[in-house]
Amino acid sequence: MSLAKLGISLFSVLALLAVAVAGATIWLVLTDPVTVADSVAKGDVSPLARALAQVLYDAMRSLLEYL
Repeated sequence: MSLAKLGISLFSVLALLAVAVAGATIWLVLTDPVTVADSVAKGDVSPLARALAQVLYDAMRSLLEYL
């Protein structure tokens, strides 16, 4: 595998990961705005990160159950 193909593959994986995190963040803002507002107001990102991880986990689990 050439370096160019490896770079494109790595970029694609990172882009898909960024899209997934952005989508989960938007979903979290729409479904649980209190957690997001609390995290932003306090400057503590751990509840927000925990909620994002839970959203991504639930989405992946649902996708795997569907398959």
